[in-house]
Amino acid sequence: MRSLWYRNAIIYQIDVSVFRDGNNDGWGDLQGLTAHLEYLRGLGVTCIWLSPFYQSPFRDGGYDVTDHLAVDPRFGDLADMVALLEKAEELGIRVMVELVAHHTSDQHRWFQEARRDRNSPYRDYYVWADEPEETHVKPIFPTVEDSVWTWDEEAGQYYRHAFYSHQPDLNIANPAVRAEIEDIMSFWLRLGVSGFRIDAAGHMIDGAKEADPRDDGFWLLNDLRAFATLRRSDAVLLGEVDVPAEDYARYFGKGHRLTLVSNFFLNNFLFLALARERAEPIERALREQPDPPERAQYAVWVRNHDELDLERLSEAEREEVMQRFAPNEDMRVYNRGIRRRLPPMLDGDQRRIAQVHALLFSLPGTPILRYGEEIGMGEDLSQKERHAVRTAMQWSDEVNGGFSPADPDSLPVPVIREGPFAYDKVNIYEQTLRDDSLLARTGKMIRARLGMPEIGYGECTVMDVGCPAVLALRHELDGQVVFTFANLSGQDVEVGLPDVEVGELRDMLVDGPYPPQQNGAHALKLRAYGYRWLRQRPCFAP
Repeated sequence: MRSLWYRNAIIYQIDVSVFRDGNNDGWGDLQGLTAHLEYLRGLGVTCIWLSPFYQSPFRDGGYDVTDHLAVDPRFGDLADMVALLEKAEELGIRVMVELVAHHTSDQHRWFQEARRDRNSPYRDYYVWADEPEETHVKPIFPTVEDSVWTWDEEAGQYYRHAFYSHQPDLNIANPAVRAEIEDIMSFWLRLGVSGFRIDAAGHMIDGAKEADPRDDGFWLLNDLRAFATLRRSDAVLLGEVDVPAEDYARYFGKGHRLTLVSNFFLNNFLFLALARERAEPIERALREQPDPPERAQYAVWVRNHDELDLERLSEAEREEVMQRFAPNEDMRVYNRGIRRRLPPMLDGDQRRIAQVHALLFSLPGTPILRYGEEIGMGEDLSQKERHAVRTAMQWSDEVNGGFSPADPDSLPVPVIREGPFAYDKVNIYEQTLRDDSLLARTGKMIRARLGMPEIGYGECTVMDVGCPAVLALRHELDGQVVFTFANLSGQDVEVGLPDVEVGELRDMLVDGPYPPQQNGAHALKLRAYGYRWLRQRPCFAP
């Protein structure tokens, strides 16, 4: 079990374009990232997940790829990627990249060849129709695209696109397309990456089912996992899978499909719990979700690079979260989600932000921290759609937040310049100098989490401690036990532990000093929005 590195990893998600500019042109790039890997290692990060850096028109943050085997010139070249991988390996940091194989850019060579000639071998790389056909595929962005079919004048047919109209769907039913996907995986694995985050994994399964209904299309994941493992035995496949919780088991298989499944279900109920300041929604989600097989794991996070999609909640629950965290229309998007980061949702309350981070690291699963979360970055609602949460990393109070020395008026990426989350108020340099900063507290949490394999590898049980505001979890591995508590309310509370003497526990991570507990006590104190992780002292035979 301990050899399954991803079970006890801390993944840090990076958008290369906005992380650090290494050549002063205003774009974040691979050189800038490589030069700051020590910062991530010092934070405790063990794996980085890179958003697309491939050749692209960049109309959708790089997810509109024109060449999966080339680094976009604005980010560097393959030599820069090799340098990044080599330095990351020296520092003990693994690198995960995106596998964007559900669609391409309409500027991709394959699509350009396909639209010019019906007899081209690339024609069948995409999905075409003479007239828009009834399909189970629905627009992913319903307020932007009203159909999944777009007419192409040169091709003389409609092409299908679940995402934007400039991102035609690849035809997964075509064996040649699947061979291309394997070539892409082989290339990056040979170069040294530790795995892939599979974009739109659920939609790819639908495409596979159209080709071969066997196993409802899940044979595709069998093939991708086997292919990756053959080339790198410890390679990881992290799937973007936003489906009902009962369907997760199919994506795991018996541990022979996805290594990590993104747990959107738990993420939805986490925000319901935060809105209510009650633990019950998280407890409910943990009880309802299927257990992952031995060689697999859930991936958990607070916010990612997209909208906070709340589709797994009931309509009433979704509106409850919206009213609490996105009361204004410009904070919402696609009739289903929130386009904000966590700190503004919590009104910048450092206690609550830190408590949510501690909660994340205590959940069963592999935690993912998005860049800037460790310092409490905000959003820019003047940006369109999901770009509100894709602003430049805030390194210091220097020009452009230390992200780039380029002319601020010519900067191609958004920088938060005004308000309580502006770079002169929220940045890494300022927080590095304070022991009580969110950065310092988050780093301490990460290092504590890495030192507690009971959470990463162990069996997790929800505890009833008689306090509805407190999420209490018991983690056990090889007879060693860790307890984690998070108080979601603004009131000091006391939780009951009838089966445990508090004197047998030792604090390993706390929101602040707590007075010593009396011998024989079976109750534990927690401050408002407080958190405590405790390890049970092992019993030794006389």
